[in-house]
This record gives sequence, structure tokens and C-alpha cells, in this order.
Amino acid sequence: MAAATQAAAEAGADTDAAVIRASLADPDRFAVIYDRYAAMLYRYAYQRMGPGIADDVVAEAFLAAFRGRASYDLGRQDARPWLFGILTREMAAHQRREKARYRAMARSTHETVQDSPDDQVTARVVAGAARGPLAAALAGLDPRDRDVLLLVAWGQLSYDEVADALNIPQGTVGSRLSRARRKVRKALEAYDEI
Repeated sequence: MAAATQAAAEAGADTDAAVIRASLADPDRFAVIYDRYAAMLYRYAYQRMGPGIADDVVAEAFLAAFRGRASYDLGRQDARPWLFGILTREMAAHQRREKARYRAMARSTHETVQDSPDDQVTARVVAGAARGPLAAALAGLDPRDRDVLLLVAWGQLSYDEVADALNIPQGTVGSRLSRARRKVRKALEAYDEI
């Protein structure tokens, strides 16, 4: 029985909360959180904002997380929603650039065609044709609705995790997501036929 208790305690020592707690005494321990989640946050930021800004906002988010680790709720074992919340706030600081990028993508008509099977060519052509309207639809969304939509679609967070990340009720997540999906779907109606 003692061995099972010790194994459970050792497993708990690797939770995000345990690592953050340990980092309060030994700041170098926070690198574990970075190693666990930097790639995930970068992928999300890259999809939202592009490579140039993604590096910056992820770095800013981890710096903010490191500085704010003393206020982390140690009752939450998973730090992902907390980190995504910080990242979302950092991205909001770059919102004007993000919106300008979506507008530029909407004006872009660049399509790439490769020698490949017919299905892949068709998929690329359809995706390239829908890129501008999709970017325009994303740019036209209320920033709060866009944050929820992209945290679910690109960040792959659950409704609960989005609610934690943005500090909003789960019902608000649902209504914002529904509204954003409806607007994007309407903008892409012409591409459903292809």
C-alpha cells in the first residue's frame, strides 16, 4: 500500500501545478512548463497570426506566465487553459496586425498548383479559392467571437478549457462559438458546392 501511495505522489509531482509550485523556489523548474507547451502554443499562434508574430507573442506569453506563476491556481493540475488565456491576451495586444493580415489574405489571389493526384489538386484549388473569403470572414468577426472560434478550431481546446482560458462562462463560449460559426459558414456558402 505504501508503494502505491508513493507512486501516486511521484506521478503528482509531474503535474503542471506541482511544477509551477516547485518553480516558486527554483525558477529554473518553470522550463518544464515551457518544454511541455511551447510547441502547442506556437502552433496556435502561428495559425492565428503568422510566423513573425507567433514567436513574439509566445515568448511574451511565457514571460507573463513566468512572472505571474505565483498567482497560478495550484488546484488546477493542467496549465494549458491558463497558458492559452495568457497567449490570447498577448495576441489581443497585436490585434491590429492580425486584422491587417486577414485583410491582406482576403485580397490575395495566389494559388499554388502541384503535380499530384486529381483529388489533391481539387482540394488545393478549393482551399485556395476559399482562403480569401475565410480570411475576410475571420477579420469581420467580433474579436471575442474570433478568439473562441480559433481556440476551439486551432487550439483544440474544449468548451471548459476555453471558458478557463478566457475567464468566461461555458454558456458564453457556446453562444460565441455558434455565432462565429454561423458567420463563417455564411461567408463560405459558395464553396460548399465545389
